[in-house]
Amino acid sequence: MKIAVSGKGGVGKTSVSASLAKLFACAGRRVYAVDADPDASLGLALGIPDDILAKVIPLIDMEEVIKEKSAGGGLLYSLNPDVDDILDEYSISVGNIKFLRMGAVKPGGSACYCRENAFLFSVVDSLILDKEDVVILDMGAGIEHLTRGTSKGMDLMIVVTEASKTSVQTARVVMQLAKDLGIEAIKVVANKIRSPKEEKFIQEQFTAQELLGVIRFDDELLDVALGNEADILTGAFKASMEEIYSRVITDCQDKK
Repeated sequence: MKIAVSGKGGVGKTSVSASLAKLFACAGRRVYAVDADPDASLGLALGIPDDILAKVIPLIDMEEVIKEKSAGGGLLYSLNPDVDDILDEYSISVGNIKFLRMGAVKPGGSACYCRENAFLFSVVDSLILDKEDVVILDMGAGIEHLTRGTSKGMDLMIVVTEASKTSVQTARVVMQLAKDLGIEAIKVVANKIRSPKEEKFIQEQFTAQELLGVIRFDDELLDVALGNEADILTGAFKASMEEIYSRVITDCQDKK
């Protein structure tokens, strides 16, 4: 199962990504949890200690590895380098979860990052198109790590939003980008919902088919953010995520 999670910054997509990874892992599945958002903290949400995370270099910044996989440092390079060994060699294992940091797709400009981007896209292709394991991609507000070919292997795009016009607007943009790439299953998770008024607002913005679940604001998550609680799956948030996880499993089984 291949799931991408996106949304406006600060809406809680990393919490959703980490929770899904943990729930799949608890069910005995091997999971690749991929931090594809340069500003996210998926590793911390998974419970990986700071000192270990500090040693993890984003794949996009591994110059020597990229040169080796791309057939040298000249002008000619492979558009489809063999990267299968990268997934195990440069990931951190947490039980059944393998954690990877991707880094950002390099922008165009004065420097040419064609080689680096080709390498990054090949890693994503290998994860989504070649692996039988569960893959959770914690993405930024955009979905630039996905290509039209890769997106065909996605089982689900989850767009996380809060009850605000700006967050909903970003969600709609991401949903359209996903549709343009050919992703068929696109669902919304509303997070940090504090009142019936906010829940009503969300229900007015999205159809029942689009809405995968609603997560109410939970003070216990503050303890996780402050480092007082190690496991993100706690309290009311845990119950909401278990319900969302069950819906994901049911939806995917119905399509088979």
